[in-house]
Amino acid sequence: MASLIVMSGANEGDYYPLGQRTNVIGRDQAVPIQVVDEHVSRKHMQIRFERADEKYYAVDMKSKHGVFINNRQISEEAALNDGDQILLGETTLLFTLEDFDDRESAFSHFKKAGERIRVTRIDD
Repeated sequence: MASLIVMSGANEGDYYPLGQRTNVIGRDQAVPIQVVDEHVSRKHMQIRFERADEKYYAVDMKSKHGVFINNRQISEEAALNDGDQILLGETTLLFTLEDFDDRESAFSHFKKAGERIRVTRIDD
C-alpha cells in the first residue's frame, strides 16, 4: 500500500501509511494526518483509494492556499503516481506506492528520493 513521507516542514521525516481508506490531511488535530503549518487549512486535502482502478486520488478540500502536485495546482481530483511531490502551504509530502515496516525504512526511502531531486550545480 501507498505511503506519504513529509519531506519538508515541521513534520519532516514523518511517514504515514495510507491503506485503502480515505485520509484527510490538514492542520486540525482531529484529522488522520496532521500537518503543522500555518498555511495549511484545518482540512486541506483528501487522499482516497479507488478500488475500481486501484489508484490513489488527491482532492483539494477548498483550502485557502491550494494543493500543488509536482508544482502544478490542482482544481479537480488528480490521480497520484509514485514519486509525486505534494505541496501544502510550506510543507512538501512525497507520495510513494511503497509500504514501510517502520519509520527508519521510510526515512531511508525519503533520503534516496531527496538525492534524485537534488539540483545539479554548474560552475562557470
